[in-house]
Amino acid sequence: MACPLTNSPDHKISELRWASIDIAVLLPCYNEEATIVQVIEAFRRKLPEARIYVYDNDSRDQTADRARSAGAVVHSERNRGKGNVLRRMFVDIEADIYILSDGDMTYDISEIEVHLNHMLQQRIDMLVGKRQPEHGSAFPPAHIFGNRFFNRAASLLFGSTFQDIFSGFRLLSRRFVKSFPAVSKGFEIELELAVHATNLRVPVSEVPVTYRPRPEGSYSKLSTLPDGFRILRTLLLLFMEVRPFLFFGMWAICFGLVSVVLGYPLIITFKETGLVPRLPTAILATGLMLIGFMALACALILDNVGKGRHEAKRLQYLSYGLIPSNNVPRGKNKQ
Repeated sequence: MACPLTNSPDHKISELRWASIDIAVLLPCYNEEATIVQVIEAFRRKLPEARIYVYDNDSRDQTADRARSAGAVVHSERNRGKGNVLRRMFVDIEADIYILSDGDMTYDISEIEVHLNHMLQQRIDMLVGKRQPEHGSAFPPAHIFGNRFFNRAASLLFGSTFQDIFSGFRLLSRRFVKSFPAVSKGFEIELELAVHATNLRVPVSEVPVTYRPRPEGSYSKLSTLPDGFRILRTLLLLFMEVRPFLFFGMWAICFGLVSVVLGYPLIITFKETGLVPRLPTAILATGLMLIGFMALACALILDNVGKGRHEAKRLQYLSYGLIPSNNVPRGKNKQ
């Protein structure tokens, strides 16, 4: 594995290089001409051995030209949305470690080498930068509420341990990226990443990263309400996909209980008098019980299907092996 972290107080470990590890920096961008050059230069100073890719998401400014002039490899993805860009990146680019960040210069990467060594030493598949606002204006109040709500919802529904699932700063292993079935189109892709890691039970970590307000001339592409509803929809769809037995089982119990509440008095009356005085209620109770049984059947069938999909993703994940260490030539420890 990589050399141990330095004990120097400033955590500077720039003398450690990763010649045997292929590192790719991925920067999805939409109208980031004001900051993209500074972001590329920052990564170039900290990780001169890394390849830097900028994927321009149909920008209307000079983002692509400025990124190209700064030395990045520039590609274009015309389908709008962060999820579309990441899916294209993960398909196109081959690397051992993927560093995912934004092109708006909000993330402090001064300790990126520390994060890389931590990832290598602990054999982590996804390291997430937990955003620590430099001051209060970095997060609008609505974003703070939404972030807390969805983090708690992900923890409740999937057992997620992440405290900042919407962070745009991540370090990902090759085996994690290549086993990730990206489906989302927009910002909800970050929720999908967290659920994928939790569902596969891969080793993950969360480290604090300073988050700065956007500099002048840069603006957020997040639409609070529309994106919030899309994330909520994705949360429910992922819950149905990842935990179908619980999802449909809850509906089965609800329909069954309502059916019993409506039908029990009718059964008592029928035993006493031999009559069914409220026929519409009896039909409704019977229909609800049938729907409950159908929901239970869906729960059992989809749970078995889900287990098969989970095993397929797990085998795909395992097929790529570990990240090569500094002391092992590339390809020697591929499984």
